[in-house]
Amino acid sequence: MSTSETSRYVRLRVELVVEIDDADAVAKAALRRIADDPDMPESERAYTESAVTEDAAEAVAYLVEPSVLLGEVPGVELAQASWSSEIVDYDPDSPDWALGEDDEPGGDEDDEGVRLG
Repeated sequence: MSTSETSRYVRLRVELVVEIDDADAVAKAALRRIADDPDMPESERAYTESAVTEDAAEAVAYLVEPSVLLGEVPGVELAQASWSSEIVDYDPDSPDWALGEDDEPGGDEDDEGVRLG
């Protein structure tokens, strides 16, 4: 691909922290979506049902649809998406959870806290 072809693509990074106040409701919603998925092979169905029942993070990840995040943005088509979820210890008062920390002027920090850029 030439530069003019690849410049049409934008990587959009979104990080969400969600609070699950009813893990049972999330699991049930994921199980309903699995049951309603005619394209899911039976060989995957039991594994997926078990994963979303045992792990609320898996249930949330199964329910998230990146194409829905784009909504009806004119002139934009989802080319590729990947996402994951994990249970985390969240402290909204901790500086580790400050929004926009990757966008500070002067570059980013690497994993060891060294300022880059």
